[in-house]
Amino acid sequence: MRGHRSRRGTWWRAALALGAVGLVTAAASTPAQARVGVVFGFGVPAFYYPPPFYYPLPPVYYAPPAFYTPPPTFYTPPVGGSGFGPGAVGGPGFGPGARVGSCDAGPYVCPLERPLAPGSTCWCPDNRGGRAYGRAG
Repeated sequence: MRGHRSRRGTWWRAALALGAVGLVTAAASTPAQARVGVVFGFGVPAFYYPPPFYYPLPPVYYAPPAFYTPPPTFYTPPVGGSGFGPGAVGGPGFGPGARVGSCDAGPYVCPLERPLAPGSTCWCPDNRGGRAYGRAG
């Protein structure tokens, strides 16, 4: 085994070489010297950073005014009306062909089974199981 190199010898040689490099480096070093410098930077940056994103503020709520001004005097209502006004004059229970849906029998008021003309005779059940007669209206 004369031609075979031992691993132990290779390891020792590497450690010895590393130690020698460390000693040479340590011997060649000098103590650090403090330096002071003042630098002013002018010019264009290499990259433009966009400003940070801020969420918008919530809406501001104000108190209502102390009093409301009257509407302008030159305002005229629409010609056809808004469509939300009352129905025919007198309400739906009056006029020819009008029908009502409740019966007024003194202390009892009940819905009718079918619409009747205003003033027609009708009846409501009373508390004893009988009938109380009255007028539709």
